[in-house]
Amino acid sequence: MAKKKILLLSDDLRMSSGVGTMSKEFVLGTIHHYDWAQIGGAIKHPENGKRVDMNQVSKEETGVEDAQLTIYPVNGYGSADTLRQIMDLEKPDAILHYTDPRFWRWLYEMEHEIRQEIPIFYYNIWDDWPAPHYNENFYECSDLIMNISKQTVAIVDEVSKNKPRTDWDSTYLPHGVSEKYYHPISIFDDKFKSVVEMKKQITDEDVEFILFYNNRNIRRKLPGDVIMAFKTFCDMLTEEEANKCALLMHTQPVDDNGTDLPEVAKNLAPNYKVYFSDKKLESENLNFLYNMADVTVNMASNEGFGLGTCESLMAGTPIIVNVTGGLQDQCGFKLNDKLLTADDYKEIKSLHDDRKWAHNEELTWGEWVKPVWPSNRCLQGSPPTPYIFDDRCRWDDVADKIYEWYMMGEDKRRDCGLKGHEFVKQEDVMMTSDMMANNFIKQMDDAFSKWKPRKRYTIYKA
Repeated sequence: MAKKKILLLSDDLRMSSGVGTMSKEFVLGTIHHYDWAQIGGAIKHPENGKRVDMNQVSKEETGVEDAQLTIYPVNGYGSADTLRQIMDLEKPDAILHYTDPRFWRWLYEMEHEIRQEIPIFYYNIWDDWPAPHYNENFYECSDLIMNISKQTVAIVDEVSKNKPRTDWDSTYLPHGVSEKYYHPISIFDDKFKSVVEMKKQITDEDVEFILFYNNRNIRRKLPGDVIMAFKTFCDMLTEEEANKCALLMHTQPVDDNGTDLPEVAKNLAPNYKVYFSDKKLESENLNFLYNMADVTVNMASNEGFGLGTCESLMAGTPIIVNVTGGLQDQCGFKLNDKLLTADDYKEIKSLHDDRKWAHNEELTWGEWVKPVWPSNRCLQGSPPTPYIFDDRCRWDDVADKIYEWYMMGEDKRRDCGLKGHEFVKQEDVMMTSDMMANNFIKQMDDAFSKWKPRKRYTIYKA
């Protein structure tokens, strides 16, 4: 039986962005089951307008003899005319949209045209409360919504409540990280020499404790606040102890959408060691960085999932995260010793309210994480998204958590990180790439089986 073909609309899967990375994971993870084509976006795509045949590359990477993948690179986010041309050429069985729907509004404006022929699937990244009712049209235009966090499932449920359409599904499908590329490296592993060598290349020989940041240099990721947290942590130590600590930031040091991080470090943390890694790394080398680190931190004020900290856990390195969005799912939160599910989040909505949850004795979390509750919320908005809230945590609070990890000692930190490694591999957690691919297949096949074309209407001129 011929495989169904999916047309993916997202960041070019060859890009190193989170969306690009995850697109590659679920495309290659399901290429034995589906044929794929992609409209691959980038701000200024160097291959704009070309057709890139990825069949051989996909075959070599996956071992799937009949792997089919074609990429159509575009500047920005494409257009309705581009989609019509590619649909006519590729004749897909479904469209899968993955990334921020604000940038692809034209797709949903032609929903009536598309859904007469094929379904629209949406891998949803929206994640924070209050419920974004302005996204209702995106949800209503989709035949299947797969959500990257438990909180997002609850949000879609709230926005779609009491709406007339009932012939679609909303499910939980978190990102998955490859065990092949991200894994703990012990001192007895031959690869450990590479970890040691990389550490020598990046840091001073006397560095014994490394705080790791692997995120974009953009405002919502709060990279400057991470520097301030590290500085505040070092201020707690003696000069000798602080000299053996370092912050390693794998990011672009200067970005118009973020800030000038070397200047921040130079002027606000002049006495402490802040290093930058700004080259694109293959997954194996990035795994070396996670294994080199003692703790990975994510202070983002809103976060759909938090790929970097999940990679860190898969590599066996413990984390510090802000309690917001999908980062909550990596904490292993339990109420009365029961792991919280997507259905539970429909009732509790979120754990980000420190007044309600930070000191709730019924709430527990995994040994691999030190959660930091936001201390305030700030409304950010624009005409397309009138209200998005930032959940901001204090860098002083993050510094306290860094200190706790520091005082724990290397062996105990490692044990905690290995528990995190086992956590993300659990079947009820579903954060490996294999689990993600299998869930994609299950959920999309189920949606295919239930899908019915939108009714056609004939327009008569009076």
